[in-house]
Amino acid sequence: MAVSKGSGASLLLKDIAYDQIKERILDERFEPGRFLSERELIELLEMSKTPIKSALTRLEAEGFVTVSSKQGIIINDLAINRIIDIYDLRTALETFNLQSILGKLNEEQSQLLLDNLRETEEIVKRLDVKAFGKADHEFHLLICQFTGNQEIYRVLLNYQDHLLRITLRHLRKDPHRMVGFWQDHVAIYDLLKQSDEACINKMRDHLQHSKSKLFE
Repeated sequence: MAVSKGSGASLLLKDIAYDQIKERILDERFEPGRFLSERELIELLEMSKTPIKSALTRLEAEGFVTVSSKQGIIINDLAINRIIDIYDLRTALETFNLQSILGKLNEEQSQLLLDNLRETEEIVKRLDVKAFGKADHEFHLLICQFTGNQEIYRVLLNYQDHLLRITLRHLRKDPHRMVGFWQDHVAIYDLLKQSDEACINKMRDHLQHSKSKLFE
């Protein structure tokens, strides 16, 4: 990887290192509980120590790894209690989001959701778990964006990668579960489009059902 020297290159390399390490954590090529060394990452990513250390500092702050001077780099798993807490927080925030935009959905917003649903339908047909995870979260974040509440959006965005990790793990067990999740999104959209407050309970059921499926 040929990159010119300088502060701009350094910034680029640490971002590349962050993205590549995180991607391996999300798709569990770096499985939970695994120990890594800086030397292993240096050889794998073909980078120097500096951008990798910077990437690891960021990943540790986000809870993906623990860096220990004695043990090296440990890939963290999400504790069951934390998964439950995240889903319960999502349920509270995302039902509030729907309540906030009920009866206010405009045509542009409606089209964005519809485009997402059509894209997701094609993803489901080819059982692409990774693409589905991203499209699934985009649907939820679009609804949040429509509220204009930047604080709620920031909270959900901060959890997005952890949620993606949970979703991917969940769907790898049975990719056909994507069908039911997509159908839930369609039902939520249809009810929201009709300004039917039943969409709020549908979202609650959708998220709580997703949570319960994780423990099957």
